[in-house]
Amino acid sequence: MRGLFSTVVVLLLALMMVTTEAGKNKKEKGAKGAKGGTSDCAEWRYGNCAPSNGDCGVGVREGTCNDQTRKLKCKVPCNWKKDFGADCKYKFGTWGECDAATGSKNRSGTLKKALYNAECLPTIQVSKPCPAKTKTKTKEGKRKGELESG
Repeated sequence: MRGLFSTVVVLLLALMMVTTEAGKNKKEKGAKGAKGGTSDCAEWRYGNCAPSNGDCGVGVREGTCNDQTRKLKCKVPCNWKKDFGADCKYKFGTWGECDAATGSKNRSGTLKKALYNAECLPTIQVSKPCPAKTKTKTKEGKRKGELESG
């Protein structure tokens, strides 16, 4: 009985070793496939994301390294700022006061992150139109309305 038990234990250990090795081989193959093949290139340069249709949406980004090229799927948000591109991420301050002469207000941003080695300006200035003047109701006006309807 003792001999049968030790044989079963040895067989289980052998089976565990075989399945562990098989799992390692599958992981290695999956890693190569995920990268799109093996590459000894370390300095990939990527271009801007070019939308398939129009100014925004799904598109492709082309990367080059030595004589190798690679295409990646990408997406340009439809609210991106064309002045500084979708690959340049900035941290913006608060909006300034409305300039009556130009009818716009400004704010500046400092570079936070450049995706895919994009060439980005270290600081930028953006502007937007001033909001139209809105009528505000006072508390007294609201009270009058409540008295009239009641």
